Amino acid sequence: MDTLKEELAEILEVDAVNDSDVLEEFECWDSLTMLSIIALASDKGKTIGNEEITNSKTIAGLLELINSKRA
Repeated sequence: MDTLKEELAEILEVDAVNDSDVLEEFECWDSLTMLSIIALASDKGKTIGNEEITNSKTIAGLLELINSKRA
């Protein structure tokens, strides 16, 4: 999962992310960022949507969402 956190940090344009970080508080948070997260999940064989990402609220929630999807 650490690799996934590193990939999310890159997408979110920060050095590192913490489980408690709120997604909407990232400076670069916009629709393109959400598309990048969807593409990241897709690369891992998982399908997620914008609403699911928004409902995740935090990095921990997003990680749980991605990991809960079947490959």
